[in-house]
Amino acid sequence: MQSTPKSYRLHIGIFGRRNVGKSSLLNALTRQETSIVSCIPGTTTDPVEKAMELLPLGPVLLIDTAGLDDHDPLGPQRVSSTLRTLNKIDAAILLCLPEEWTSYETNLLSSLKERKIPTLIIFNKSDLAYPSESLLTQIGHPYILTISAKTGEGISNLPQKLFEILPESLFEHPSLVADLIPPGKITILVVPIDSAAPKGRLILPQVQTLRDILDAGLTALVCRETELSRTLRLFNDNEKPGLIITDSQAFKIVNALTPQDIPLTSFSILFARLQGDLVQMAHGAIALAKLQPGDRVLIAEACTHHPSHEDIGTVKIPKILQQRVGGTLEFHWSHGCNLPQNLSSFKAVIHCGACVWNRRAMLNRIYQCTKAGIPITNYGLAISFSLGILERALRPFPEAHKICFGQHSA
Repeated sequence: MQSTPKSYRLHIGIFGRRNVGKSSLLNALTRQETSIVSCIPGTTTDPVEKAMELLPLGPVLLIDTAGLDDHDPLGPQRVSSTLRTLNKIDAAILLCLPEEWTSYETNLLSSLKERKIPTLIIFNKSDLAYPSESLLTQIGHPYILTISAKTGEGISNLPQKLFEILPESLFEHPSLVADLIPPGKITILVVPIDSAAPKGRLILPQVQTLRDILDAGLTALVCRETELSRTLRLFNDNEKPGLIITDSQAFKIVNALTPQDIPLTSFSILFARLQGDLVQMAHGAIALAKLQPGDRVLIAEACTHHPSHEDIGTVKIPKILQQRVGGTLEFHWSHGCNLPQNLSSFKAVIHCGACVWNRRAMLNRIYQCTKAGIPITNYGLAISFSLGILERALRPFPEAHKICFGQHSA
């Protein structure tokens, strides 16, 4: 269970003012000294993450954050980091003390409600006092729990309380690809091996796609793009592959080798559907047609890695897109959770598949771009559009294909 990817874990943030016991609560839940506990205000400076199994919730990622009332010289930066955590959490614990409900708690609860994030208010230090009925009435929140992180009182009730506030949709794991494959049909996964490929293993999107196929009781063949022709010769006219999924960087050669009557898409496009909004990101790819030489384009990646000379985000996509535009574009890159503050200076945002994030984090990023009026797409969609094969790459997704290309285009 500890090896469950972050994208499949419920992200639960623990928020509150300094010294209300956030780190103590995290340690009590994990039964480990996960966070440093001290009576000195501001001990936690950066979000601390702990992956664990928390029944009846299943695999979760608990995130301990810095205090909202941090007034130290670096306080504003710590608070900003805490508030950015709101962009990726599925549920929140708002920790406070009896009879100490302040504007910090009021404002945070308001932000959580605005973002429609399920929230459990917890009053800590029940070994010293309990919240009054008047305070509970004043807050008017339906989900409140009283605990003592010090003595353990009420801690055992916390997982069940969280379970009660979460919508059923958070426990439903949508299919990554299995629902697109006809029963009994074989899927071919095309996996290029170049200098950017990690030694001795497949990358996470490829592994998760393969696992989804196996979980559905289906069969997959894995080959490199250089072996695709030979692999296709294993099939006859009566028994063709149900789907071919390629790494986006091999789209051009795989498209040329794959007969038109065999559905084709990419790992990245699968993740546009799983993690984000496929229709909106497909429209973002189509909007790339408006790019002109000199325009600024942001390439955003969820994780960080050292790019090689064959890196898809820093080398291959800029090359393909500039060939499409017929001139030089001004590329900028961002990594991790932070986007540039002034998104309006860009003409487009091209994102990775976000396989290491949960869906809420990616949807929030799409929202940020939409709010700024900037089209956002992802690697697979951008590459397929630039190569003139986006329409084909969307055929395995009938609803998205119909919306983007019309009902008579298939």
